[in-house]
Amino acid sequence: MKKIMKWFWISFLILLIVLIGSVYSFHKFKENKETSLLENNAGKLIDFNGKKVNVYSEGHGENTFIFMAGSAVAAPMYELKGLYRNFSKEDKIAVVERAGYGYSDVFNDDRDIDVILEQTREALIKGGIKPPYVLVPHSISGIEAIYWAQKYPKEVKAIVALDIGLPSQYIKHPVGLAEKTYMKASNVLTKLGFQRMIPTLAYNDAVLKKDFLTLKEKEIFKAISNKQGTNNDMEQEFLYSVKNSIKSISLPVPKTTPILFIDAYLDKNSEPAIASLKDYKSFAEQLDAYSVIQIKSKHSIYLYHPTEIYKETQKFIHQTVGN
Repeated sequence: MKKIMKWFWISFLILLIVLIGSVYSFHKFKENKETSLLENNAGKLIDFNGKKVNVYSEGHGENTFIFMAGSAVAAPMYELKGLYRNFSKEDKIAVVERAGYGYSDVFNDDRDIDVILEQTREALIKGGIKPPYVLVPHSISGIEAIYWAQKYPKEVKAIVALDIGLPSQYIKHPVGLAEKTYMKASNVLTKLGFQRMIPTLAYNDAVLKKDFLTLKEKEIFKAISNKQGTNNDMEQEFLYSVKNSIKSISLPVPKTTPILFIDAYLDKNSEPAIASLKDYKSFAEQLDAYSVIQIKSKHSIYLYHPTEIYKETQKFIHQTVGN
């Protein structure tokens, strides 16, 4: 029996090594084939001591909207297009692809909030996009947007918060062992190329079902997502969420910054939905100008309700800050 078990485990390990080797080889083969797809970047690469951050912009107008992607949204310039194309008809928009995202390099640096924010600010200025801005963060980017308004209030005209995580929420519900394990596993698996077998590790396939990207853009979206996967910068950004949130709540609430909170929910009567709305209202009531609205949607609300978000934003901006 011992010999049988020994040979079983030896055979299993051999098969596992062959599987990993085959998947990795296929991943690298596909990456090489996709290189040409990634050559025509419509954005501008900003240099940070040899590492690059990508900034994409389009449109003209009185307001400048900065779109800030949530955690592990690997190709922000493409995934957020369905939303920002509404805004660029009348205003200027920009998408800053943070380190580890989109066409930007993986920096393997400290994902402390001050590092992230200063890279974002410098990338915009060097890209010719000057403040003040209307920030449009989603999910984890809420920490950066609020911190931005706290540290540099004159640069932030308003915030349109798309189902963001408030700093207080990250502290109240810190990253647990399960989340850390998932993020680490995703990082390892995407380095090995398993996202080619399990696409949900790399991207939200709802993007491919929408019509705001051309067929070629969908191919580029998949190529970038498979290249970036869940990388070290994304993992560290996620793990730093509590430390970064503590930095934010140590500063005064950005009282003079108008904030529109758009809360996504699936079941209004569920405990998470009730708690989220309560948290948003509690934060908002400390501000001089705010609005809190709810939209029935999945968390990636920008994919499902871009027109409604645009209309609510325009109404809020005109009511609070004018043109």
